[in-house]
Amino acid sequence: MDLDISPTVTVPASELSWRFSRSSGPGGQHVNTTDSRAELMWNVAKTAALTDGQLQLLLKRLGPRLVDGVITVTAAEERSQLRNREIALAKLADIVRAGLVPEVIRRPSKPTRGSARRHRAAKELRSATKQQRRRPPTE
Repeated sequence: MDLDISPTVTVPASELSWRFSRSSGPGGQHVNTTDSRAELMWNVAKTAALTDGQLQLLLKRLGPRLVDGVITVTAAEERSQLRNREIALAKLADIVRAGLVPEVIRRPSKPTRGSARRHRAAKELRSATKQQRRRPPTE
């Protein structure tokens, strides 16, 4: 099943690989006999689902999480392997979606006239407080 990241980005199922193992979660004796833990791996570096710009942005942002260009997501919360597969797909989609969000560039702005006025008034008040603490002149 393909992984829909956004309306324009879809990762084909052929690029996703799965590995299953025994989970250490809820399930009693059932846990010891079934492979319910799901590991989802996607090779970000060799994908054809992203444009060059998206690929560079994702490699830069997910750098610490990647091992040889592959991102791995694990799900072992549920007793069912099918449910853990769905959770792993959702986790990967969230990670990639967050990595593809464009950077917001902050444009520096001047302080408003009112804030400058309040800043100056606070400085004058503080100055007056400190002047009152001085010793009186000796004449």
